[in-house]
Amino acid sequence: MKQLDGKIAVITGSTKGIGKAIAKRFLDEGAKVVISSRHDANIEKALAEMNSPNVAGKACDVSRYSEVEALIAFAIERFGALDILINNAGVAEPFERIINAPLEAWYAPIETNLKGTYHGCRAVLPYFLKRGKGKIINMAGAGTGRFNTPYISGYGSSKAAIYRLTMSLSEEYKGTGVEIMLLNPGMVRTEILGLHAPPPELKKRMQTFEKVLDIFGQPPSVAAGLAVKLASTWSDGKTKVFLSALSRPRSQWLLLSYPFRKFFGRIDKSHY
Repeated sequence: MKQLDGKIAVITGSTKGIGKAIAKRFLDEGAKVVISSRHDANIEKALAEMNSPNVAGKACDVSRYSEVEALIAFAIERFGALDILINNAGVAEPFERIINAPLEAWYAPIETNLKGTYHGCRAVLPYFLKRGKGKIINMAGAGTGRFNTPYISGYGSSKAAIYRLTMSLSEEYKGTGVEIMLLNPGMVRTEILGLHAPPPELKKRMQTFEKVLDIFGQPPSVAAGLAVKLASTWSDGKTKVFLSALSRPRSQWLLLSYPFRKFFGRIDKSHY
């Protein structure tokens, strides 16, 4: 029996990168999945790639509450129920000092990351509470733990706020059968890093940034495996759980193993 047999999940921002990796892994584990993106073209491309009757897609801008409500309703109508929501959609502002960037750049991660996560939680909670069960998995990131986020303070602020939102809601709905949890996917080479067209500040620090990515970067399959664990029966009754692809033991292992991985050419430089 697969870990997610019979489960139905909505994953926002899931036509690329980490979200797509999670969606694929969920399908492999027996779940039915609804993917989303702001753009229909991205959805059609991802659906064609996954090529499964157990996946459907709907356009959704998570910064708009009505669209998140419609996404939840679509999943329930399409597959008859909903068990898991992963608030994955996320963006980061260009790597820049705040006084050199437009105001809108800082607002963008607040609108998508923080408001999008809040919208997802608010839209799905009435349904989960009525059923007496359900799992909400929010996405942490840089800014959640011990790392500061210079030059991407909007992104870092949004992720720190998502941490506090998740822990607050976990307390509010403790004992209801709804598990509200947090996942840090770690460092993954996706377009959110802006490596395809680095702004001036990032160009200055590109050598150091690439070294950090070489050491701590991982494929999205690591985060996908943790997402399956959180979505499975393993987390039943364990609200407020926080799993990280860059936990202290794993970070130490990545650091210590780096010279050997570099020597044997096993540094993953793939972009996802």
